[in-house]
Amino acid sequence: MNSYGSFPGARPRRLRTTPAMRRMVAETRLHPADLILPAFVREGITEPVPIGAMPGVVQHTRDTLRKAAVEALEAGVSGIMLFGVPEDARKDAAGTAGTDPDGILQVAIRDVRAEVGDDLVIMSDLCLDEFTDHGHCGVLDAEGRVDNDATLERYAEMAQVQADAGVHVVGPSGMMDGQVGVVRDALDTIGKEDVAILAYTAKYSSAFYGPFREAVGSSLKGDRKTYQQDPANLRESMRELALDLEEGADMVMVKPAGPYLDVLAKVAANVDVPVAAYQISGEYAMVEAAAEKGWIDRDKAILESLTGIRRAGAQMILTYWATEVAQKLARGV
Repeated sequence: MNSYGSFPGARPRRLRTTPAMRRMVAETRLHPADLILPAFVREGITEPVPIGAMPGVVQHTRDTLRKAAVEALEAGVSGIMLFGVPEDARKDAAGTAGTDPDGILQVAIRDVRAEVGDDLVIMSDLCLDEFTDHGHCGVLDAEGRVDNDATLERYAEMAQVQADAGVHVVGPSGMMDGQVGVVRDALDTIGKEDVAILAYTAKYSSAFYGPFREAVGSSLKGDRKTYQQDPANLRESMRELALDLEEGADMVMVKPAGPYLDVLAKVAANVDVPVAAYQISGEYAMVEAAAEKGWIDRDKAILESLTGIRRAGAQMILTYWATEVAQKLARGV
């Protein structure tokens, strides 16, 4: 036994002795308002369609999407990010279903806005990949490459129809150069200055998107490495950040979240606008799959992963567990 005053004098374990003590000194706290629910709505279905690679997540009907929005609101979730899944016959090279005022995404925005009004922040994915027959995030040139500037014209139109449908926030996610500035101008031109832009500032070409392709019925062949960021690069994200802020981004995002916590932390340390992170489909699927096999404690792993994202600097987290986690936080679980 050590004598009085001997080593160790500093005992950090004193602050870990009980659950109440640990709760009192916790440096990072999750709150339902930190969470945003991504949701998929599919055209032409009468019942929700389960997504095989994402247990518990579905492609919604218009009716079940409205119910999911209300459930998220009642749980204290701050926002819902909508993705539209058109019928295959509606896809074409230009993604025209994405700019059709009566396209599935615009219809879904109107549905949710009518259901929850301004009580839930309604966000929309502003990208063409769900609507193109080739699955890329923009229109292609004669050589089959994504044409940046031609795509910007489509994004401008897309922003306007989404704003007209009643969205509060648009999320340009295609990683086209200049997309934030073009979208801002397009919104302002039609008097939609109050519609905010959540810039997908650092969106990496990631292997963890796999299940999402099923979720949106993607037609993609090949990859998106010519426009999404190289996972090896960090400084590039800071350049993208500076450009997005200069072009008028109201909020910025890092996607994926878990594998890019270093990027998230650096972005958060260098901005004075809100920072979001997207815990993507592959991150979700890995936890669910490991938990199904009994290899990890599902609920603890979910909370730990979200706390890590919050600790790294995200003020808002897009996660498919948003409603479930918000409900548990409200119960003090």
